[in-house]
Amino acid sequence: MSGATSGCPGDRQCLSLSPMEPELASEVIADIGHVHLKVSDLERGISFYRDLIGMRLKSVQEGVAFLAFGGYHHHLGLNTWCSRGGAPPAPEATGLYHFAIRYANRRDLAAALKRLLDAGIPIDSSSDCGGQADSIYLRDPDENGLELTWDRPRDKRPNPPPADDRPLDLDELLSELA
Repeated sequence: MSGATSGCPGDRQCLSLSPMEPELASEVIADIGHVHLKVSDLERGISFYRDLIGMRLKSVQEGVAFLAFGGYHHHLGLNTWCSRGGAPPAPEATGLYHFAIRYANRRDLAAALKRLLDAGIPIDSSSDCGGQADSIYLRDPDENGLELTWDRPRDKRPNPPPADDRPLDLDELLSELA
């Protein structure tokens, strides 16, 4: 891997990678099936992801819950196996920076934003991702970073994309619900 570093939120350094070689890009086709998080309070985690993010609770077993959108078996696992009552990791510790939940349409993203605002959940930031997507960044009750996003249709994306991301107009996003 080669590339230059650039500043990132929280004084972190990000590696800017060069595009994959064309022959490598076609060799692997995959996506991420689910994320499994350690939480300190299972009921609190279930409530956040079900009631505010919009997932459905699929099953609960001893110390673990599985949630999903639609008919998928689970997009998210939450467990307290080794973390019940625990504190979030220190900001300088290694681990998850954030994971993204991608909504199928902009209205569902707006509905999630409204539920979060109504519940008093702080929004850390937002971005138009260079015209590619609408993204909202926040933290769950265990301080896991979370990105809620909606990919813009390809024909609605600027070409070429702008050099800088811009914050979203959250009021305009909420107008999707009117």
